[in-house]
Amino acid sequence: MAIAMPVLFITGFLRMYWMSKNSIITAVEQNAPGLNKDQLSNIVKLIREPMWEWHELFAHVIIFSFIARIIYMLVQGIRFPNPFLKNQSLKERLQGLTYVYFYFFLAISAATGICIEKGFFTDSKESIETVHKWGVYWFPIFIVLHIGGIFLAERGMKRGMSSKMIGGD
Repeated sequence: MAIAMPVLFITGFLRMYWMSKNSIITAVEQNAPGLNKDQLSNIVKLIREPMWEWHELFAHVIIFSFIARIIYMLVQGIRFPNPFLKNQSLKERLQGLTYVYFYFFLAISAATGICIEKGFFTDSKESIETVHKWGVYWFPIFIVLHIGGIFLAERGMKRGMSSKMIGGD
């Protein structure tokens, strides 16, 4: 998940902004005037196709990892504080809410991505794509929260937290 999420973010971000259809069409039109719409469309597809293939490949990786993680949590028990218990400290609630936030938005991104890839709900395709593209915004928020939480844990009572995360303890 830690590798797949940044790849998905980068490929999605590039596809939406720096390498959007309009950006590439503008660049090609300025440097190769006289091409018709079909030629422009083919050039855009050729340029963007490898990036899209990486996005789809890592989407499958993240979906498999997500399902494996959910199964693991159901079998072994959830390994983060329940933010909805009244006897939790504020710190534990925030930690638990960060995980809930992550899994909730990851599930939405995965579900909308599957709908886009498989062509489900074609009458709502534009809305589904809009929700899917929200990942460009929620992912950086999660990263900031996650790194902030690790930093606070390392400075507080849970020294060595990042080593445990990387090592799998």
